[in-house]
Amino acid sequence: MNIKTHLVVIDPQNDFCDIPGAALPVPRAGADMLRLAAFIDANAPRLDDIHITLDSHNPVDIAHPAWWVDANGAAPAPFTVIGEDDMAAGRWRARLPELQARSTQYVKQLARAGRYALVVWPEHCLIGTWGHNVQAEVMAALNRWARSRVEVVDFVTKGSNPFTEHYSAVQAEVPDPADPSTLVNTRFIETLAQADEILIAGEALSHCVANTVRDIASNFGDENIKKLVLLEDCSSSVAGFEGLGQQFVAEMTARGMRVINSGAY
Repeated sequence: MNIKTHLVVIDPQNDFCDIPGAALPVPRAGADMLRLAAFIDANAPRLDDIHITLDSHNPVDIAHPAWWVDANGAAPAPFTVIGEDDMAAGRWRARLPELQARSTQYVKQLARAGRYALVVWPEHCLIGTWGHNVQAEVMAALNRWARSRVEVVDFVTKGSNPFTEHYSAVQAEVPDPADPSTLVNTRFIETLAQADEILIAGEALSHCVANTVRDIASNFGDENIKKLVLLEDCSSSVAGFEGLGQQFVAEMTARGMRVINSGAY
């Protein structure tokens, strides 16, 4: 029986690689991407479809420093965490007064939904910049796969709505009913549902990989979670957030996700 295999690569972009010029380098991500490129080349005949998600931000974003100020009018340092208590105490507020109520509500919604607390990240993956581009070796491997298979790589963008974080390629952290791009990406889910096996790689394990896989699983149902296979040597966590990555792997393997080394596939 022929197995239909899809490869899902989360945000294999320059800004997440630990290379010169990267805005938000993830330790070991550069090596992850080299292994991933080699994996795509070695397994091209077995990969029936490839999906690449792209973090796609504007400079002004609720998770970027320009959005926020403290009582003295200073922007937060990257990696500042803003919670409900910070908003209530006035430690942080939206730079524009007209955005204060919506920003406060957003932080509350994150907490109520059990999503990650708001982290102010360095500006990264800005649309149209080098940092937004797919890492060079991975992009070259994708193009070789496309030509050899006469197929089109499926690029899935996320993150351009400035009012919500968008770790997951399936939906935003707090969906905006006025913006369909933040709602559940049913096309993506329905396409993946056709696969017998879904290989997962990309950056970062602690955030965008974790939440994408969780949301895929939530929309699949438990009986289909066994389709998910994490390539463990093609994904790493943001420094300081390694515990989130470990928690994700433990959670999803308990639900049926498999974990393998790319060289053992």
